[in-house]
Amino acid sequence: MYAHISHYLMKIAFETSKDADDGFWTGLSVGEPSSCKEVGLKWITGVMLAFPWLMKLFQQRRPQHCSCTLFKLSISTTTVLTVAECSGEKTKAILSLVNNCNFYATPNAYSKLLAEFSISKSLHSGLQIHARIVKVGVSGNLSLCNHLINLYSKCRLFSLARQLLDEIPHPDLVSWSSLVSGYAQNGFGEEALFAFHEMHLSGIKCNEFTFPSVLKACSMTSNLKQGVQIHGIVIVTGFESDVFVANTLVVMYAKCGRLLDSRKLFDEIPERNVVSWNALLASYVQNDFCSKAVCLFQEMVVSGVTPDEFSMSSSLNACAGSEDLYQGKRIHGLLIRLGYDADSFSANALLDMYAKLGDIEAATMVFEKILLPDIVSWNALIAGCVLHGFHDLALDLLQKMKLLGTTPNMFTLSSTLKACAGTGMIELGRQINSHLIKVGFDTDLFVCVGLVDMYSKCGLLEDARRVFDLMPVQDLISWNAMISGYVQNLNDEEAISLFCEMQKGGFNFNQTTLSTILKAIASLQAADASKEVHSYAIKSGLESDIYVTNSIIDAFGKCHNAEDARKVFDLCPFGDAVSFTSMITAYSLNGQSEEALKLFSEMLGKQLKPDPFVCSSLLGACASLSAYEQGKQIHVHILKSGFEMDVFAGNALVYMYAKCGSIEDAFRAFCGIPERGIGKEALDLFQQMLQEGIAPNQITMVSVLSACNHAGLINEAKHYFKSMRELFGIEPTGEHYACMIDLYGRAARMDEAVELLAMMPFEPNASVWGAVLGASRMHGDLELGRRAADMLFVLEPEKSGTHVLLANMYASAGKWQKVKEVRRLMKDRNVKKEPGVSWIEVKDKVHTFIVGDRSHSRSDEIYAKLDELRDLMSKAGYVPQVDVDLHDVDRSEKELLLSHHSEKLAVAFGLISTPPGAPIRVMKNLRVCKDCHTAFKWIMFLQRLLVKFWYFYKLTVDQSTDEELDVKLAYCELA
Repeated sequence: MYAHISHYLMKIAFETSKDADDGFWTGLSVGEPSSCKEVGLKWITGVMLAFPWLMKLFQQRRPQHCSCTLFKLSISTTTVLTVAECSGEKTKAILSLVNNCNFYATPNAYSKLLAEFSISKSLHSGLQIHARIVKVGVSGNLSLCNHLINLYSKCRLFSLARQLLDEIPHPDLVSWSSLVSGYAQNGFGEEALFAFHEMHLSGIKCNEFTFPSVLKACSMTSNLKQGVQIHGIVIVTGFESDVFVANTLVVMYAKCGRLLDSRKLFDEIPERNVVSWNALLASYVQNDFCSKAVCLFQEMVVSGVTPDEFSMSSSLNACAGSEDLYQGKRIHGLLIRLGYDADSFSANALLDMYAKLGDIEAATMVFEKILLPDIVSWNALIAGCVLHGFHDLALDLLQKMKLLGTTPNMFTLSSTLKACAGTGMIELGRQINSHLIKVGFDTDLFVCVGLVDMYSKCGLLEDARRVFDLMPVQDLISWNAMISGYVQNLNDEEAISLFCEMQKGGFNFNQTTLSTILKAIASLQAADASKEVHSYAIKSGLESDIYVTNSIIDAFGKCHNAEDARKVFDLCPFGDAVSFTSMITAYSLNGQSEEALKLFSEMLGKQLKPDPFVCSSLLGACASLSAYEQGKQIHVHILKSGFEMDVFAGNALVYMYAKCGSIEDAFRAFCGIPERGIGKEALDLFQQMLQEGIAPNQITMVSVLSACNHAGLINEAKHYFKSMRELFGIEPTGEHYACMIDLYGRAARMDEAVELLAMMPFEPNASVWGAVLGASRMHGDLELGRRAADMLFVLEPEKSGTHVLLANMYASAGKWQKVKEVRRLMKDRNVKKEPGVSWIEVKDKVHTFIVGDRSHSRSDEIYAKLDELRDLMSKAGYVPQVDVDLHDVDRSEKELLLSHHSEKLAVAFGLISTPPGAPIRVMKNLRVCKDCHTAFKWIMFLQRLLVKFWYFYKLTVDQSTDEELDVKLAYCELA
């Protein structure tokens, strides 16, 4: 039959060959028959392609045949579809017949054609067939309507799909399932559930093909309640044992956060296939249970199920998430044995795993074995290099990628921007920014966030803010990036201001936002703001997040609110090492050293390993308590943990040993620090900084002047102070003037200090007047000292240090009436002088004393020992230095008052409580007087022991930082 048709058509064609065009010959030459088997496939398709032109010939030469009777009698579209099942020209051929002649096709033929269009999502072709169906009058056919609903749903033309369904008098299961499936496949979960609800109300029961789609919709919308109800329907209808339905149930429960139920359902599946395992594997990975996912993969292999490429990809992602490189390498070996190493999907997952875990060498080897690396391969390797600090390699890979003809996408460029930030290559970053604008990526949120991050890390906050402000839509990630940029560059006020702007704009925040803003609040020590953000965390339910909790503890601690910090710490159910570190630091900063050490013991009891920062805080606590033995124990822990080269830990060791009186240990610890802060070396480093073209800022110059101050480099300090404005364009602040005045005071050059004070272009602040007062007391300048004190009374009326220093100056000059006036002034203003307290640690117990203290259980023995020592010292030639006592009483009473100083009581207790020759370490919160210092020399000589004494004294240089304590070591060693 086919030969007869083709012979007839060829005869007509050859007769009119002079009029034939290329389209005709192309159509007929599709299949010159070489065998009977090929006739149907090649010739019929060729004839169909040539049909429009042949119709033209028929109309010109033989009008009587233009009705195509021969075709109607000899061939049907169904036959053509059956024969031409493998033909790539089938769709074109059929549409050619349908659109250019009155060709008859059965509904079954249209169904097959629409099924083909649904698979390929050929919407335009489907619309043409739909029009033909309506024209020939078969639009009421239920099967055709179902195929059309399926086609339109898959092509996201839901309005037309729904219209067709509503026009069907009695839609069946296939009608509804097609619509539900289309909604679910295209991400319209709510619409899919609504359609399922309508279907259920109409009395149509689901089958094993409908349930997976509606359960997928529950997963997308995280609608656990609806999912549980559908699960009940699954059980009632008996489809629970169907492997496809069971797999979808496993995924649904996992994505709704019910992993235990998901695992239970998985275990109840009678015949689990690889899809079942993949469903649970993917669920574990998506919910960040990566370690469980790795174990599940091992269980899968042991159970005899052969993993496929999706299993391999999920397990490799799990290894990356759990940072389990060992298991990742084992899975790599299995992947090679199963032959998946050539699969690009598996190779990219393997490459991504190695890159994320920092094994860049292995990642590069995997990359080089991929025959045709795609953009995913390049992005994985570049992102891994950036993540682990190989920024130069990442930029080299970008150049190689472009040379090989692969065009970077937004993810590539985002990683590249991070590399630019890491290497400081700001010009390359700007070039990438320009390229992004040219290719139209500059409005992409992901890219914009990368630009904000890059500019912020390079210190270009104005550029970062400009990108942020020009973003078409600002999402949470972009707000977080901009706030983080301000905090990284110490613009804490701007960060808080932007957070307030974010709140006014109605944007929600997450744990990253709160953690970042709490860091800014801690830096500013804004106590009220810390409480406000804490309330935000409580209201939003983020207080239970471990990162937010740790940030709140840290902020409260740095805002001198250890009590609230402890409340938050106690409410944290799963405190980690960071939580303990933050709380220990809070105690140390607030002078609660004993609590810090107790918490450290609790931390060790929970098998948590301290880091260098918590060790530094603990050493500060030991120093505050003069707990030498406990400090040594922490030193041992530092050595075992390998922290001895850490600068923070090294500085804390020097501080602790020095404060505990062990100068030898302090010096040894100092020698072990790789960076030692010596004045002249600091200035050499500053010169190197200038030579490398790095401009100093105000903070740098404070450090430089302080280095000159401590090294006694007056001329150098004057040079740098003068060059601030002339060379660096920096206007000196109060801190800079205070450093210079303190330097002149220490060098007994008071005239220059007064001259500098008079030349200040702004009103001196508290730090400046504090330096003036300290220098005045040092040199007995009562007039200048009184002037400085009067200014401090106005600026800081609540500070007791100013009153005490002024009273000491008057007492030293013998002006007792003035001393009384100052004391009366303190009483009137309710300013209380901090009482002097000394304490000593004996047998792991701390004993405290105040002047004239008789509350101790061994007071009688202590005072008896003091009387004994006073008699011995008097006979040896000791003369009390009564001028240090500020009471207006006679000499004998002054001598008695001096002998009952708190530090002498502590020493006496140490002498009667320790073996002969044992070191005695006494701690005091205020500066030791010179009489006690002299007395200790005599006691050491008379008792033939070593006394090591420590004390604190309040800063005289800057009374504005009254709460700061400067450590001074006063010790003598006599044989």
